[in-house]
Amino acid sequence: MDLRNARVCITGGAGFVGSHLAEHLLGEFDADVRVVDRFSNASPDWIPDDAAVVEGDLTDPDTLAEGITPDRDIVFHLAADKDAAADDTAQFRANTELTRRVVERMDAVDVRNVAFTSSSTVYGEAPRPTPEDYAPLEPISVYGAAKLAEESLLSVYAHSHDFRVWSFRFANIVGPRLQLGAVIPDFIGKLREDPTRLEILGDGRQEKSYLHVTDCVDAMCHVVGRADRPVNTYNLGTRTTTAVRTVADIVADEMGLDPAYEFTGGDRGWTGDVPRMRLSVEKLAGLGWAAGGSSDDAVRRATRELLDRGVYGLDEAL
Repeated sequence: MDLRNARVCITGGAGFVGSHLAEHLLGEFDADVRVVDRFSNASPDWIPDDAAVVEGDLTDPDTLAEGITPDRDIVFHLAADKDAAADDTAQFRANTELTRRVVERMDAVDVRNVAFTSSSTVYGEAPRPTPEDYAPLEPISVYGAAKLAEESLLSVYAHSHDFRVWSFRFANIVGPRLQLGAVIPDFIGKLREDPTRLEILGDGRQEKSYLHVTDCVDAMCHVVGRADRPVNTYNLGTRTTTAVRTVADIVADEMGLDPAYEFTGGDRGWTGDVPRMRLSVEKLAGLGWAAGGSSDDAVRRATRELLDRGVYGLDEAL
């Protein structure tokens, strides 16, 4: 699909990835961008001036009707309910229902292109590097299970309702506007409270792939512009990984600190955490795209940006 001058709707377009995607579509493709967001995990200040904004909850039929209109060429569906995260059942129900409402509205107004932000968590604890055709998919978290269910629903619409679907299985995405709960702002916040010590969940040997958000949105648009099957599933990540202890080293180094590390123990940070993740990106490379740096590079760049521009939830500056 050609994104140049495309009429785009981005659900969750005021959030971390969504706001960067809006900037990229406006700047690189001169797209007509409409953002739909309720601002529960986002800031109006992150939305580019040239984007139209629909403020509201996508569970509200009026918000859906205003956001997804017959003139749209594609919906980038990034919205997710994070408020239900404390209740696993509620989170699964909320996010799968949200995606159902979005595709039903698209079907009703004959908008047939949808790009969806999925996650590496659909694979569970799989051999590494993990290709897109790895099976069986056995997620170990409710978040991963919900993403897999949403992918399945989109597949149904591709094969039974003439949709074209792009599902992006993200590595860990980092960069400006990354919010509390992610490892880099978590470490920054802890070290600002006590520069002498840093608590690290697990044993610090968990290894994952980190991708900078500007690379992430560039890859998404690259794939949408070149892959044209009914269902197009792509891993987005790097060929390298970064251990949690290395993330701590980078953050401490960028802050000019030398804290003592205190590990909570165990091989994972929390229940449902996949301790080691590295995605195969050969399919993405086959379309002529590669990340601009390594996983370590993405972590260091994101740390510098968060320190320079402020960490959401820690600083007044956004």
